[in-house]
Amino acid sequence: MIVRPELEPIVDPNDPDDWRPRSRWALAADPDVGLTVILEEIAPGDRIPLHRHRIDEVLVYDGGRGEVVLGETHHEVGAGSVAFVAAGTPHGTINTGSESLRVRAFFATCLIDIEYLERNAAPGTEGDAPQPPVVYDARTGEVTAA
Repeated sequence: MIVRPELEPIVDPNDPDDWRPRSRWALAADPDVGLTVILEEIAPGDRIPLHRHRIDEVLVYDGGRGEVVLGETHHEVGAGSVAFVAAGTPHGTINTGSESLRVRAFFATCLIDIEYLERNAAPGTEGDAPQPPVVYDARTGEVTAA
């Protein structure tokens, strides 16, 4: 299957923990294959908040400059960098450059769980705690409690 996902601003009212209107993302999954790819362009100064999954993840950076947090360590990343994220490891990415930081996240499943440890709070939710963990079905868009 070939897909051409459209990048959209990160402003889902159902996800008040990661609100980044200057950044864009798209989700690509094949219902017949258990793989998912998230394509993301992180705007200058924006960040993917610290979070974790119960599954392994591979992050491939193909443009821009930034920093990835893996557990307690920080690493500079840019075009050509690859980060392997073990299940359960808190991680996030910060754009430290002046142009969009392009990252591709690969999962060997279509069911992606996420537990936020930090927030990019949606307007009006700044004082709220992170939402409980959820599982996204990349094939259907369904969101369920983890």
